[in-house]
Amino acid sequence: MIGKFPRRFFLLSGIAAFLSGCASKFRSYTGPEVTRLRLYKSERILVLDGAAGVLNTYPVGLGFAPAGHKQFEGDGRTPEGAYTIDRRNQESLFHLSIGISYPNEEDRAFAAAQGKSPGGDIFIHGGPRRGIDPMNKQDWTAGCISVTDRQIEEIYAMVRDGTPINIYA
Repeated sequence: MIGKFPRRFFLLSGIAAFLSGCASKFRSYTGPEVTRLRLYKSERILVLDGAAGVLNTYPVGLGFAPAGHKQFEGDGRTPEGAYTIDRRNQESLFHLSIGISYPNEEDRAFAAAQGKSPGGDIFIHGGPRRGIDPMNKQDWTAGCISVTDRQIEEIYAMVRDGTPINIYA
């Protein structure tokens, strides 16, 4: 009986270690380089392009007031225009996230001329930890682009900082 305990313990420990590795939110990607992202707000589609064409597409949710270009903090809009992926957050409250370089100089100047803040912290991210069901693609963010947790894991692995993103109405 004593001899069975260590074997059972090591077997169960090995299974637990294997399963915890499977649950990791950090994936690896060895495919073609993502050369550009395109977001079509009206279609709620994010496209990841490579040198040879489209690599993947994802349905998205947007800011709670998605029509038009983001102009001010709190307006609930998702920006439109040419930006870059400029940071990543593995400790995001929304599973994982990659940052978009909003606001740019034009965005800051416009908001300043109106005496307002342009806002910031625009990300592509997963679903919230509680509250809104990320599988429901209704527009619910403060201006970010939302996908499922599994999708942001793929995007996070595929997209590098410095990758351009074009956001269309």
